[in-house]
Amino acid sequence: MQRPVFANDYFYHVFNRGVDKRNIFFENKDYRRFLFGMKEFNDENSTINILRRINRFSEGINEGHPMSLSPTEKDPLVEIVCYCLMPNHFHFILKQIKDNGISRFLQKLGIGYTKYFNQKNERSGVLFQGKFKAVLIDKDNYFNHLVRYIYLNPIDLVDPEWKENGLKDWRKIVTALKSYRWTDCNNYNQYIEFIKDYRAENFKPIAKLLIE
Repeated sequence: MQRPVFANDYFYHVFNRGVDKRNIFFENKDYRRFLFGMKEFNDENSTINILRRINRFSEGINEGHPMSLSPTEKDPLVEIVCYCLMPNHFHFILKQIKDNGISRFLQKLGIGYTKYFNQKNERSGVLFQGKFKAVLIDKDNYFNHLVRYIYLNPIDLVDPEWKENGLKDWRKIVTALKSYRWTDCNNYNQYIEFIKDYRAENFKPIAKLLIE
């Protein structure tokens, strides 16, 4: 898939997964470390202080939510519209703010997390399956369906065929979504009707944007 030329003020679905589809997150600390990197590396100015804060976080200073631990004085590269972290992959919808902001953000995030992961697991080499994938979201209805799809991604863990068959056991789905921590769909009630409105046919028009 040819990566688009990123333009400021446009929205993109960005995705990557572990090499050979391997897991990239094994425990809560891994998810939290990635989230902390999302916050720290979304900055025009990458300084030694950022690396120090990340190292301190990795050493155990990890109380509170990782996305709210950093100082607010930042010069962001992208706007993170929504995200979902799954055991072997991640999804973002990003709006580029600075020139080449998406590429710079994902490069710093990927390098930083790979270094942490390799040191923690005493391994070497690449962690992600090549360079990240990205698709321009050029229609409003695609945007809405993609946001819903990303928020529903944790359902894969309890019903792998939900995309094609629709949402069947709503009680089980509610339980799964409310208990899943690694997405920014925090105000569940705000999205519940939107999510419940998902139909299997919604999946078809956005299939080309899912890069899976």
